[in-house]
Order: sequence, then C-alpha cells, then structure tokens
Amino acid sequence: MRYVETDAQSRVFFGNYLTYFDVALTEYLREIGFTYPDMHKAGMDMFYVESNCQYKGAARFDDLLHVYTQIGRIGNTSFTFDFKIFKMPNDELITTGQITAVAADIQSEKSMRVPDKLREAVARYEGDPIN
Repeated sequence: MRYVETDAQSRVFFGNYLTYFDVALTEYLREIGFTYPDMHKAGMDMFYVESNCQYKGAARFDDLLHVYTQIGRIGNTSFTFDFKIFKMPNDELITTGQITAVAADIQSEKSMRVPDKLREAVARYEGDPIN
C-alpha cells in the first residue's frame, strides 16, 4: 500500500478499492489469456455498468494486499467479476465486491454477445463453465 493511497485516518481511501479491482481485472484477463488487445481483435470492448464494494476491514500504509479475482457470471451480453481483497500475511478479508461489464461491439458501441473466446478462456482457467 502506498502512502498516497491513504486518507487522514491513515487508512486506504475507500475509492481506491475500485481501482484495485480494476487493476486485478486486467491482470485476470491477462492470466486467462484474453487480454484487452485480444478483446479488441475479437471486435469487442467492455463497458463497466455496475460496481459495488463491501468494506469488512481496513488497510493502511505499507500493508501488503492480495486481490482474488474471478468471473463469477457470464450472461448473454454481460459478465460479472467477483473480488476479495485480503491483507497479508494473515489472509484477513478486508473487502469484497463486484464489477459488471457489458460486451460491446468495438465499432458501434452497442451491446453484443460475450465472445466464445472469452467464455472458453474463463472455462479453461476456472476449470468449469461459467453461466
């Protein structure tokens, strides 16, 4: 945790958790083999349409955090990422949340079916098909 991310209470400023989710989401896509450039090659972009965050504890300057990320649901045109943030080394759960994204055609920016390439990458990585 960087000092600049804390507030006057010496805790991580609440809005920064959504930034951590966004970074973790990008890394998750890289890990499953469907990066943002791959998404664009498939003719797709994604738009965040909903996010939420539940605070269960606090992080402070110099705490080491682990952000667990997975796609918990894939619908026809949208998919939801689930997050859990743990403070290390004791694996203390401090935050949970979700981001829902809509798959959009890169040209028209209209919603489109979630590409099979993304569905397949998630299924390979998670070991189960996600619905």
